[in-house]
Amino acid sequence: MLRKGITESFGAAIHALSASQLTDGVINRSKRMMLDTLGVGLLGTRTAVFNKALKYSQLLTSEHRSSIWGRSEISLPPYYAAFVNGIAVHSMDFDDTWHPATHPSGAVLPALLALVETLPSRPSGLDLLLAFNVGIEVQGRLMRFSREAYNIPERFHPPSVVGVMGSAAASAKLLGLSPSQCSHALAIAASSAGAPLANAATQTKPLHIGNAARRGLEAALLAQIGVEGNPAILDMDSGLGVYYNDYCPSAMPVCDSGDFRWILEDQDVAFKRIPAHLAMHWLVDAALEARAELQETAWTFDLSQIQRVTLRVPPSKYINCPLPTTEHQARHSFQFNACSALLDKKVTVASFDQARINRPALKELLSKVEVETPADNQPSFDKMYCEVQIETAQGQSCTARCNTFYGHWRKPLSQEDLMEKFSANASSVLCTEGVEGVIDVVENIEKVTEGSVLGSYLRMSSNTHEQMYLTRIL
Repeated sequence: MLRKGITESFGAAIHALSASQLTDGVINRSKRMMLDTLGVGLLGTRTAVFNKALKYSQLLTSEHRSSIWGRSEISLPPYYAAFVNGIAVHSMDFDDTWHPATHPSGAVLPALLALVETLPSRPSGLDLLLAFNVGIEVQGRLMRFSREAYNIPERFHPPSVVGVMGSAAASAKLLGLSPSQCSHALAIAASSAGAPLANAATQTKPLHIGNAARRGLEAALLAQIGVEGNPAILDMDSGLGVYYNDYCPSAMPVCDSGDFRWILEDQDVAFKRIPAHLAMHWLVDAALEARAELQETAWTFDLSQIQRVTLRVPPSKYINCPLPTTEHQARHSFQFNACSALLDKKVTVASFDQARINRPALKELLSKVEVETPADNQPSFDKMYCEVQIETAQGQSCTARCNTFYGHWRKPLSQEDLMEKFSANASSVLCTEGVEGVIDVVENIEKVTEGSVLGSYLRMSSNTHEQMYLTRIL
């Protein structure tokens, strides 16, 4: 009989235990524990922290509501709007990626857009833009506290750590918190940081972004009403330093001094052309080039003649998935993305449909894939490469290597192609007026008098009969 794993054994025990198994001793002791807990809890309702938390929690039944993107009929309290919209951003692994490695925007923008709709101060587009950049900047600074952060992650998903801090910083900025309150917002957020990388390639991974957006926003709102945390949270190895083995924090330059420079000014982000883990972009470009070379050499491309496909990639366990069975595994599989490119001459949103994943031709090709991790191929989005070698039964061999894919910060996506990506994605959910409205507002964001107008366009779903007319507030 196979021995159960530890987690499996816990699940089995929780399910199987019954009241008949309780003993007199356990019953008596547990009653004491319950009584004591209720007593100290009742006393605790007199404390300041309880009343601050109560005040904050009453937002759950308040009239504060924020937009859910693409759903004209649904609104939620701002933190839950940030949560679900943040999940949407990362649900297909199609969002931007920065260096050191994280997804910077998904944790910040949903929080700000949820917040801006509820503030009586009616923040402008410029206020929104500034707060967004503050949230991005804070993430960039924090990631530079560790050399470990420059590599493809191994233990935790970076947005769950720096993303929640960025969301807190951005929200604090939009709320106009004091310096002390901003520090406390970061301290509160740090206690909601961290998510294990074991949940990559599952439906839980997008929740990391949603939680970062929500918890960062919550941290700022809690700091606004007086909740305090450790004001030295970034200074300590036992603070944010718990996530890094080589934590070395440094002060942020005074903003009005000549020493300050936005990190985004020097380090661009990568924009994805396919909805998959960033490393797949190198591999897909190399696979398409190798395929074209083989077809040119052999005058044809017959998949049945392929004997072996060798992928030379950086070492990373969580994106080495030989036989994916779900879309989330496929988005994190070197093997799947290479074979999809070879089979279809492209990788698109539709490539990750379940029917495509289950294709016999794809599974046959997957069985011919071998993965190598050369010593010189570093697990860094700034230094890695991918190489694809195709060998046929006739003895032909074609090899292609991608050092920098189109969309990487060294080879940026053109504005035209970025707009095309946005329009294709947005038009699948929004009506034409909504798509055009979002483009217009974002392009003129620094001139927009009310940042909340963006949410109005984001609600214009293509399946609604209500075609709202909005006077653009420019």
